[in-house]
Amino acid sequence: MNPPISSLEAVKERYAKGARDQVPELCCPVDYDASLLEVLPEEIIQRDYGCGDPSRYVRGGETVLDLGSGGGKICYMASQLVGPEGRVIGVDATADMLELSRRYLDEVGERIGWKNVEFRHGHIQDLALDRDELDAWLREHPVTDAAGVEALEAEMARLRVESPMIPDESVDLVLSNCVLNLVDNRDKVAMFREIHRVLKRGGRCAISDIVCDEDVPEELQRDPELWSGCISGAMREDRFLAAFADAGLYGIQITSFQSEPWAVVGGIEFRSMTVVAHKGKEGECMEHNEAVIYNGPWSQVRDDDGHVLKRGERTAVCRKTFRILTSEPYADQITPIPPLVPISEDEARPFDCGHARTRDARETKEGVVRDDVAPGTSCCEPGGSCC
Repeated sequence: MNPPISSLEAVKERYAKGARDQVPELCCPVDYDASLLEVLPEEIIQRDYGCGDPSRYVRGGETVLDLGSGGGKICYMASQLVGPEGRVIGVDATADMLELSRRYLDEVGERIGWKNVEFRHGHIQDLALDRDELDAWLREHPVTDAAGVEALEAEMARLRVESPMIPDESVDLVLSNCVLNLVDNRDKVAMFREIHRVLKRGGRCAISDIVCDEDVPEELQRDPELWSGCISGAMREDRFLAAFADAGLYGIQITSFQSEPWAVVGGIEFRSMTVVAHKGKEGECMEHNEAVIYNGPWSQVRDDDGHVLKRGERTAVCRKTFRILTSEPYADQITPIPPLVPISEDEARPFDCGHARTRDARETKEGVVRDDVAPGTSCCEPGGSCC
């Protein structure tokens, strides 16, 4: 089900008010790193409406994108974490919030010691269209008839292609703090696809949002107050996770799950959840005689591409899967097994990832064959030479 137009307008109105006055019911209690808040004006701290702290996933030197950046709190926190070599971009659709966040760009930048934050006017389900550029065009080309509408549509298409607000594969980390649930249900699939589009290969997203334990009935979805209050637009827990996978992301983890519900409406529990997911499983499957051993503790597991890894077995995998499973978030559960004889990119042949098999140990043996130890004799017994 989808909210009526009045609910969508209610989001803008409520967050415009939230930019001017504190609205406590728009946020959950969150413990942020106090050291990162010291440089922020009190106005920004009080006008923050989040439900988690995705800033803890920021790393030095990264390009970070914050979806629904609001007053800029998470962006200014991320600025300190990425350092002077990094870059932070906030995207928001509410003019009042943008005015608030932009007002302190110079002041906060001087306190931090560098200025690497920018705020863009756009919709998070359409990250290619810069609404500031579109507004500038509209001032020069006001729309008064059908021909004007066609010209507007053509300009929007041109901007998305020739001057995208957020280009393809340009971001290391996408953050969002309690905003995805505000997007119209009809646009949520596009929103997750946009997250995938803008992430670099090997990039990741960290999303804190309100989810629910049951489907939200239509009558609640049509309540503008509940929608703009981060309630009736919430996705069911399992469907929220599935949306990341459907968009092509992998390694999807719940890293934070609020034990007590933030709100209960009509018997439905609404709570904060933070999810981290990665991009990079696209590409060909090529044979390099590599294998992985799943360390446990489960007897077996299945990854997002359907590979079944049985505990302790040398499972044959392609180069792409080998690289994925030996990096985060899997690395601490996996033992990598390289081949005895490396296969170059030119020599590699296609690998059938749809057919599970173990890797013969003779393909992956390492070490030196000892000829000075008699068969059946331990090298650590008298006469042995390896101890």
